[in-house]
Amino acid sequence: MDPLRSDRPVEAPAVPAGSSSTAASAVPASRSWPAEALPLAERLHRQLSIGDREWHALKRQRPRRAAEQLAAALVQLLAADDPAVTAPTDGRLRAMALLENAQAWLRAEISDPGCPAHGR
Repeated sequence: MDPLRSDRPVEAPAVPAGSSSTAASAVPASRSWPAEALPLAERLHRQLSIGDREWHALKRQRPRRAAEQLAAALVQLLAADDPAVTAPTDGRLRAMALLENAQAWLRAEISDPGCPAHGR
């Protein structure tokens, strides 16, 4: 998914093949994200996402689009980043791209790409 055209809820990346979810539980709690952080972020993102039925009414509301992107960035960070790692991770890089996109919406540097169903 191109983060600059994200107009749908962000899915948390699946656990890579060969890794287990128990590996994350082996990380000391002080070095990992709180257990409820990701589900809360995903819930927030679902609440802020502009759905198909409201797209035409809300697509030009820059703060709404920015909030949707900010929530998506949080989901990416919590789902695919290890806070104990100092080097950039894929999740961190995706989150940064979404943050830049949110800023561009707020600065009015980008606008709605149009509805493909209407041929714009």
